[in-house]
Amino acid sequence: MAKYFSSDGVETVKLDEARQQALRDLLDDSSPSVRKALLAHFAALGPDALHFLQATARGHHRVLARHAAWFLEELKFSDPVAEFRGFIRSLNYELETGALLLSRTVMPQLDVGACCTTLDAIAARCRELISEPASTRQQCRIINRVLFHEWGFHGNVEHYTDPLNSLLDQVLIRRTGIPLSLSIVYLLVAERLGLALEPVGLPGHFIVGCFEDSPPFFVDPFDKGVFLDPDEIYSLLRANQITPQVTDLAPTPVREVLCRNCRNLVNHYTATGDAERARLFASFVTEFETTYERHAQP
Repeated sequence: MAKYFSSDGVETVKLDEARQQALRDLLDDSSPSVRKALLAHFAALGPDALHFLQATARGHHRVLARHAAWFLEELKFSDPVAEFRGFIRSLNYELETGALLLSRTVMPQLDVGACCTTLDAIAARCRELISEPASTRQQCRIINRVLFHEWGFHGNVEHYTDPLNSLLDQVLIRRTGIPLSLSIVYLLVAERLGLALEPVGLPGHFIVGCFEDSPPFFVDPFDKGVFLDPDEIYSLLRANQITPQVTDLAPTPVREVLCRNCRNLVNHYTATGDAERARLFASFVTEFETTYERHAQP
């Protein structure tokens, strides 16, 4: 029975072929005591049981496939990868839903409710500190105080390519991330406060923009919420040998935010030697691109 470490460093049990065959031999046993024991065993295995049952349910052995499907239904196991693909194909792109579905493809057992509760708590603390009437810029200063000083969110400079930096649930737990994931947290808190902020995907960086104020202003969550104006952003781009374009400052569609998140994970899983997960997220990128191209046709 081999052991391996998941992407979050937790030691788990991997089902070898002999153990999988032993479970297949029991799947069609209709004895109530055997079924009860298998249900408890699968529940304890968690993701490993999910993968085993899904593979069996899709297999060519019809009897075993039917029984595997029964266990999946009883255990309320879902297929996070299929759910995220369905989300991509739906064209109904909502940032919080998409970010959590994306995270579930790596962390199937993540507690969605806990993620939402954390975001609600951050927003509630911001409301306590906001004195009306307050401008959008003033409210962003409060978000900065709560997120980066009280809660301690920060950019993960030391381990930038750690894939966990791009998974929303892990960013909320560890309170560290990369520019895109910290921008997502910032946007989700702002949305709870009724602020109309937008994601802005710069070349090589990611920030948050407010286009309702004149002139517009920008926030860099990776730099503890520092405020930037367009000229300062252009200077930053030039300093990185990038020729600025006016379109660089335009809001980024949610579709592209999530697709870029997947691209980051392709790069980061490749850097960590996890070729299987790199291929999975590359397939999501392809799914986003082909879905967009298909529906963008006149």
